[in-house]
Amino acid sequence: MNGEKMKIIVSKRIKELMKENNLNQSNLSKKIGIKQGTISYWLSDKKEPSIASLWLLADFFDVDIDYLVGRKDY
Repeated sequence: MNGEKMKIIVSKRIKELMKENNLNQSNLSKKIGIKQGTISYWLSDKKEPSIASLWLLADFFDVDIDYLVGRKDY
């Protein structure tokens, strides 16, 4: 999987999980301790989360990192 495709999948998965949990960028930012601007970059496919950020997201949403990066589905 190339980097661009992974960014799009990560962005899509984060958006889906935010919607399922009724969270906006500001709420998610406060809950996981990541700046809202950074989350905005992730959601607009401008940046991909670091490994540490993926762990935070996976733990917070109770999903596998493999799900976030598109290596597996639920």
